[in-house]
Amino acid sequence: MSISDPVRSAAVDGEGLVRLAQPLRLESGARLDQVEIAYRTYGALNADKSNAVLVCHALTGDQHVAGLHPASGKSGWWSQTVGPGLPLDPAKHFIICSNVIGGCMGSTGPSSINPDTGKPWGLSFPVITIADMVRAQAMLIDQLGIDTLFAVVGGSMGGMQAMQWAADYPERVFSVVCLAATTRHSAQNIAFHEVGRQAIMADPNWCGGDYAAQGVRPEKGLAVARMAAHITYLSQPALQRKFGRELQRDGLSWGFDADFQVESYLRHQGSTFVDRFDANSYLYITRAIDYFDLAAGYGGVLAEAFRGARQTRFCVLSFTSDWLYPTPESRTIVRALNAAGARASFVEIDSDKGHDAFLLDEPVMRSALAGFIDAAGAARGFS
Repeated sequence: MSISDPVRSAAVDGEGLVRLAQPLRLESGARLDQVEIAYRTYGALNADKSNAVLVCHALTGDQHVAGLHPASGKSGWWSQTVGPGLPLDPAKHFIICSNVIGGCMGSTGPSSINPDTGKPWGLSFPVITIADMVRAQAMLIDQLGIDTLFAVVGGSMGGMQAMQWAADYPERVFSVVCLAATTRHSAQNIAFHEVGRQAIMADPNWCGGDYAAQGVRPEKGLAVARMAAHITYLSQPALQRKFGRELQRDGLSWGFDADFQVESYLRHQGSTFVDRFDANSYLYITRAIDYFDLAAGYGGVLAEAFRGARQTRFCVLSFTSDWLYPTPESRTIVRALNAAGARASFVEIDSDKGHDAFLLDEPVMRSALAGFIDAAGAARGFS
């Protein structure tokens, strides 16, 4: 992918790769030079540039939010929400989705070449945070020639980014949609991530993070990390309904093959994941999520993080069976928004699909999103 003219790219659907005009200064105190951001756009920017929507992806997502994914050939990760006649409609909105820094789908990350050494960064890549991801996105939006965003929308880690936008750039965000998210990780959340990271680092092919130079990949460790995480994205009722104790074949193997269908399913999730994701990116992004604590920079008072966003419209959605970021986490967000004097609507959606419900075909979610986006569009001056 070649580095594109961002102003030209902003006028049409397509893929782009932008080198940020300035160095990216990180929360850790480090600085990244020659940062590249890979992004995808859908629709066209209107005359007054008032219809731009930034979609923020979750941990293992990327910029290919709709259409066909070039690597997998499958539909984009949010094709149920982004597309003609859907809540985020390219006929109305100029939709932007960028791969986060630290990622592995074109944006600068640990698998990128360090310009100072000519070799992959590996573990010499600096630790990044959610705020760093958002700062890079803001620089991208600047280079696209857009002053304010009509909406920032995201689920899970994407919801964290959306809230960070509201805290850091309230004057640039007209509306925010936060789905299945939290303002900070619980001890249990951190524990699951640590299991995944240790699985990767225990793989002999991880080579201290220098596996690219050795011509190997820690596929087994990354697959186990994905399997463990994937369990947290589902719910017990959904797993039971889909798999129960059904066997993969007639009779037991009396060994350690995948006897149960759920075992086979998790192994498949792990094996396909390693084909599209980088192990070091997994380490860096999970660490960024664990470090996220939106209230920490405001004396521990979450409402203060949203104090500047009184004019921003918020929509917060949760799912009844999400035990990774359960509904009380979303209610905490809404209470803080109310305390800050911001306008917030909240919907708890009855679903047994677990955390990943926001990625799936959920008619109530789609209806709630469409209603909020349409109302915000009318207030913004377009529909």
